[in-house]
Amino acid sequence: MGAYASAMAQWRRAPDEFWLEAARAVDWDTGPDRAFDDGRSSVGSWFASGRINGCWNAVDRHVAAGHGERIAIIHDSPVTGQNTKITYRELQDRVAALAGALRARGVVAGDRVVIYMPMVVEALEAMLACARLGAVHSVVFGGFAAHELAVRIDDARPRAIIAGSCGIEPNRVVAYKPMLDAALEEAAHAPDFCVILQRAELPADLVDGRDLDYREICAAAEPAECVPVAGDHPAYILYTSGTTGAPKGVVRPTGGHLVSLAWTMEHVYGAAPGEVYWAASDVGWVVGHSYICYGPLIRGCTTVLFEGKPVGTPDAGTYWRVIAEHGVSIFFTAPTALRAIKREDPEGRLAAGYDLSSLRTLFLAGERADPDTVDWAARMLGVPVIDHWWQTETGAAIAANPVGLEQLPVKVGSPSVPMPGYDIAILGDDGSPLPPDTLGAVAIRLPLPPGCLPTLWDAEDRFRSAYLSRFPGYYDSGDSGLMDEDGYLWIMSRTDDVINVAGHRLSTGAMEEILADHPDVAECAVIGIDDAVKGQVPLGFLCLNHGTARPAEDIACEAADMVRTRIGPVAGLSAALVVDRLPKTRSGKILRKTLQELAGGGPLRVPPTVDDPAILEDIGKILRSSQLRAEGTDIC
Repeated sequence: MGAYASAMAQWRRAPDEFWLEAARAVDWDTGPDRAFDDGRSSVGSWFASGRINGCWNAVDRHVAAGHGERIAIIHDSPVTGQNTKITYRELQDRVAALAGALRARGVVAGDRVVIYMPMVVEALEAMLACARLGAVHSVVFGGFAAHELAVRIDDARPRAIIAGSCGIEPNRVVAYKPMLDAALEEAAHAPDFCVILQRAELPADLVDGRDLDYREICAAAEPAECVPVAGDHPAYILYTSGTTGAPKGVVRPTGGHLVSLAWTMEHVYGAAPGEVYWAASDVGWVVGHSYICYGPLIRGCTTVLFEGKPVGTPDAGTYWRVIAEHGVSIFFTAPTALRAIKREDPEGRLAAGYDLSSLRTLFLAGERADPDTVDWAARMLGVPVIDHWWQTETGAAIAANPVGLEQLPVKVGSPSVPMPGYDIAILGDDGSPLPPDTLGAVAIRLPLPPGCLPTLWDAEDRFRSAYLSRFPGYYDSGDSGLMDEDGYLWIMSRTDDVINVAGHRLSTGAMEEILADHPDVAECAVIGIDDAVKGQVPLGFLCLNHGTARPAEDIACEAADMVRTRIGPVAGLSAALVVDRLPKTRSGKILRKTLQELAGGGPLRVPPTVDDPAILEDIGKILRSSQLRAEGTDIC
């Protein structure tokens, strides 16, 4: 029996014992006497009887173990030209000072603190300072619009807000403080005070009696010690988009969060203490929480905090520079970032100028990893490219190739196999299990493992209706996919992205994989649009590699023919439109629902998470000027 099969067998045979053993990887003030308690919430809770502190496990225990001079954080900021390294001892001092400043102004365990900051070291310090006190942080993506920030302030009702004066983009400086001021004008809830980190690029005006200077209060503070909290105490609230337009506040329990991250850092990523680990994400998203801030620090690694873009800061080789310059061993990014790099540098010439010998593994998550992008990255980097699947709600991988246990055979296009704690089922619309290789809803049998959300913040009924009501006894992931004969999971699309064409259930994700395989296509998206005859027909959007000189109409016809050949005539595209860019969230996810609204011609709700609203106007013009086939006939 291999190491992975052995771990799964141990978990299935005795889940409580498995997770209690895993819990030994972190420090407890009071160890839990049992792992799971099914009576404390609608889905149960983990390690509720223990007492623990997240900041101690991420920072202080490494200093206490004699590793204070090890580098904890590398802040690489090509947008400002700064490159800063912080040791664990320095991080401990800085976090303790901020926590002391917050404590002196009344912040205690259970209070909420909203963090609205760019990718700077102080953003991680703010998260860890809250954890040090047992306060519940809620990070809002820096630069989010005032209204969306106000909605989150009213939902979390924070005692304090910690914000940056500005954020730095490749071609502009974004003023955060005016958006914070506008949000506080709109919000019904008012925090006791705000802490403002003044950045040299754009200092802000402070409001007397409310706003405090970050550095000044830290310099004057009495350092605070770590405050132990119950194992099921909320560590943070992270808002994710909801179908009603109102954000859902995912709650992360402290003990399970720490145990899950300690286990995955070792067994999924294979990270060793002292290694350099880089997750190219943002602190406003779940990857930033799990694998920029907490996970690498819990493991005693050096975490890279990158303030830049995959292209444009200054070019499509910036990721390779970071890896070479800092000796990154494990790199984690989104497929959309690689597609952006590949579009600018399809031959990978920029990578050839850097020594990437330190890199051992590349992990992908956040969007479906199309085989063309995976194969391109593997050829260029010469390391295993590991897709894995998880959600904001779970906080860590549901399915992965656990290279820290053993590297299983890679099936390109699959995030591999379920991780311990995840009993995955593929269900039909009636809730019945489906046979292998059959597309259905991906559900997880309860209970969920440690670290997963136990509820939504102040919204238990919404939690039940959103995740538990469709398939009783299961968590509904909202994704569709299938399980093959070897037990590998294939995530094809969101459940809403499965379209019904003339009675055939087709995955738009499968069509995207085929379109992405065209040598001139850098990125693509497929949606379903209404059709009077077939019910729905697929519509494709293609972004071409830079420098492509061939006529767009020829490429569109070739790509559509590939879909028709590989899936069948029923999957004939109604159109394949060539566009310059696709609408995405700031985390890089393609806004397919927004594309559907655009193509449908009805009212468009511009999502607050869209990275550049101007893209929607450009695509709208292309749609209006194109002639979509009314009855889904093939475009070629």
